[in-house]
Amino acid sequence: MGPKPLNWTVYILQCADGTLYTGITNDLERRMAEHEAGQGAKYTRGRGPLQLVYQEICQDRGVAAKREFEIKSLDRKAKLALVSRK
Repeated sequence: MGPKPLNWTVYILQCADGTLYTGITNDLERRMAEHEAGQGAKYTRGRGPLQLVYQEICQDRGVAAKREFEIKSLDRKAKLALVSRK
């Protein structure tokens, strides 16, 4: 047996301007550091400081990508409701 497969995380960041960014990663700590260093998504560059406001663990990349799409399809009000349930 090989190494244990990594879990994937769907996450939502709140930017300093109040906007929300949704993404997926298999290493949340690394990804947060990339966002903070301006090397993450183009959207988050220059919008810091960033705050992690939501995370959801998924069993694999496919499930995470599907969930990311579902969350990105929500309007802002629904995303805020999701974040407040954490």
